[in-house]
Amino acid sequence: SCSRAKDVTMPAKLPVNFFSTRSPVIDLFRGQLDYADQLRQDSEIVLYFFYAPWCGQSIAAREEIEHVASRLSDQVLFVAVNCWWNQGKCRKQKHFFYFPVIHLYHRSFGPIEYKGPMSAVYIEKFVRRVMTPLLYISSRSKLLDFLSNYEPGVVGFFEFNASPQPPGYLTFFTSALHSLKKDYLGTIRFGVVTDKRVAEEISLVHSGSVYLHRHANTSLIYPKDIMNFTAENICKWALENREMLIRWLRPHGGKSLLLNNELKKGPALLIFIPYNPLAEIHPLLDEITKVALEYHKCNKSQAAEADLQHLGSPAFDSSVGDAPLELPETFPIARSPCCNTVVLPQWHSISRTHNVCELCVNQTLGVKPNKVHVPHCNFLEIEAALDSFYLQEHTFFQVISNTIECSNFLSFYSPFSYYTACCRTVNRHFLSFISSEKTIFQTPKVAFSSHGKKDNTQFSLPHIEDRNFFIPDLNISSTNITGLSCRTNKTLNLYLLDSNLFWIYAERLGASRSTHLKEFAAIVDLKEEVHYVLDQNQSLVGPTLENFIKNFSVLYSPLKRHLVDDPSVPFHEQHVVTEVTTNTFHETVFLSAKNVLLLYYAQWCGFCASLNHIFIQLARLLPPDSFTVARIDVTRNDLPWEFMTDRLPTILFFPHQRKEQSVKFPEDLSVNLPNLLKFILHHSSLSSSEPCTKECLHKESVLQQGHISHLEREIQKLRSEISALHQAHDQLEAQLSEARREEQRLQQQKHTLEKQHKTLQLHSEQLQATYDQKNQELLEMAEKLQELADASENLLKENALLRILVASRGGKLLSRNEIKEPLQSEETLSEDNDISLSTATAASEGKSIDNIDTIETEHSSGNRTE
Repeated sequence: SCSRAKDVTMPAKLPVNFFSTRSPVIDLFRGQLDYADQLRQDSEIVLYFFYAPWCGQSIAAREEIEHVASRLSDQVLFVAVNCWWNQGKCRKQKHFFYFPVIHLYHRSFGPIEYKGPMSAVYIEKFVRRVMTPLLYISSRSKLLDFLSNYEPGVVGFFEFNASPQPPGYLTFFTSALHSLKKDYLGTIRFGVVTDKRVAEEISLVHSGSVYLHRHANTSLIYPKDIMNFTAENICKWALENREMLIRWLRPHGGKSLLLNNELKKGPALLIFIPYNPLAEIHPLLDEITKVALEYHKCNKSQAAEADLQHLGSPAFDSSVGDAPLELPETFPIARSPCCNTVVLPQWHSISRTHNVCELCVNQTLGVKPNKVHVPHCNFLEIEAALDSFYLQEHTFFQVISNTIECSNFLSFYSPFSYYTACCRTVNRHFLSFISSEKTIFQTPKVAFSSHGKKDNTQFSLPHIEDRNFFIPDLNISSTNITGLSCRTNKTLNLYLLDSNLFWIYAERLGASRSTHLKEFAAIVDLKEEVHYVLDQNQSLVGPTLENFIKNFSVLYSPLKRHLVDDPSVPFHEQHVVTEVTTNTFHETVFLSAKNVLLLYYAQWCGFCASLNHIFIQLARLLPPDSFTVARIDVTRNDLPWEFMTDRLPTILFFPHQRKEQSVKFPEDLSVNLPNLLKFILHHSSLSSSEPCTKECLHKESVLQQGHISHLEREIQKLRSEISALHQAHDQLEAQLSEARREEQRLQQQKHTLEKQHKTLQLHSEQLQATYDQKNQELLEMAEKLQELADASENLLKENALLRILVASRGGKLLSRNEIKEPLQSEETLSEDNDISLSTATAASEGKSIDNIDTIETEHSSGNRTE
């Protein structure tokens, strides 16, 4: 029997270096977590970078970590650990759900996990805060600078007259690290004061006291008698009692409920600014902080005033360090009253007037308490004032006068307060308001109904709690948004986002993609399902934000709701089916004097696309002067909530004179041309509740006659199109016959070309044979030339030997001549021998020369042959 083969698995490849060998980051690419712990014992600050080599986020963050390490490697030890290698201890001991993970250790305290953006500037800022969790405050000027920051500040006072440090200092130091561990954004700043005179400015007398500064509410001192002085308790106390005027939002990019949870708290003002955490100064952030302080400053505390003055100054002078700071432990009540505007209904149904009253909570000029620990004007006092006012409403109900009449009501809750109501009669059609900056604004005509709502007009009346506009002749001194968050039911939560990281969210809210300055502000009201966008042509400065907030806070807000539009639709072209967008919805559907059939569709809806030809036919059949066939892409356009749909496709019909009575096409009917025509004709000819008169019948007959004439014109057009099609058919037949003849001619040309191709192929074969023959002859000639070259070499050698023999013979003859000079006969004999030898030599030389010439001639002839 055959047994099943075992599964064969390939072992994982050995890991390699993730960081460069020249990098200041120690790369433990085999997951040596035990070695990493040994390295941590020798360093004060250690950053662990746990990564997976295949992770895209880890690869992207590698360069950022190297950049931070190049700047802080002399103070911080950077260790990278591969936590994906299955044989490493990191993979066996750590179980991370995502990568990369950054942990920091401060001596033995840790780990402090960093969850912020994987950007070098943010990582470096967080590492520096771990390195120095406490900020040393040495002077009064630095104390004011510390308390004026938008982030909550916790100050500890410790006298360093003991060795090595005063009691409680290490506990306070550890509490600062605990706050970084619980809130990675670092929204609480911890500072330490060692000078007793500086500590007295914030009412810290005893060493070991801890002070929590709050801008709009009363600051607190840590209650040692109630809570134990431990690091966890100090951190918990600061986090629970901190004051969040502005909060940073930093989405991590994955699925989360961060934005949803914050927007569910109420209307939110989202401000996008380019932010560099390492910059020493942030002018735009300081200006936004000033607006936030004004907005939340309900009791007008001296501490908030000092913070605003410090933020408003262009630069802090060092000479202020010797001046006393006005930061008392308890905050006095504000001098100016809290006011609320009340619009009374008209006293008679025929009357065109309204009584508008300004209701204020004032302090008497009599005896006041020395210290008040509650805000001056809270909602309970406003509610009590309104109750007292409505009890005596009849006093002002029938006042018809152009003068202002005031009356006071005693408070039932406090002997030191009373309520003042100043009323004036105003025409309900025309109201003018003056601005807080003593500049006259001409407000358009505003019409009110009996319920205080505006009629069909595009203008609005300011909110009853708005402090920017008031009724003329009412002497109100408040001129800005100071304390507006406590005087309106539309309180805003302020959030900041770094536009360098999260500009995509601004684009989704309506920011322009082509802008070079990434500054943007928008108000999102999740409950009302609306959001408003600050005009990007205006610079993002304090006054612009104040006007934006004030316009949102009024009851009848003049802000225009922002709707997402489809910019790709060309509006200049005329189509049979009109493409509707957000900007043209009201004009095409409601303001049009025609009957409108509107199709809701989406690009991804396949069934919607199959209806296009039906709507094109319908648009051609219906008379264009009475009917409009349109469609709108709901995925690329926003619509008013009353016209939203959760099903696609959806067809709505808006009758001519009853646009508010839109009718939905029945879902049980198939969408075809006859059903659509019946549906339109049925609902466009619905009779009203009144009986139809002769004029009505005449209009109906005229309409039907118009339909008939339009159909006759369409039939005539169809006939002309049919005749045109017949002519086109005849032309096509002629073209087809011509094409057949052309095809035959091309076939003949093809046969001719094939014959020529065969002839050329035969000629090519002949040429190839001739080439081979010539090549063989050349090879034979080359062999002969080689033989001649060898023979010439032999002759040259023989010639050289003959010359040597001639030279030797000549030497011998010379020696003989010297010995036998006296003998004449011998001389004669020697001369004869010389003559014979020279003759023989000349003959041999002539023969060699002839041989050389012959060889040269053969070489030249051989070259010519080649």
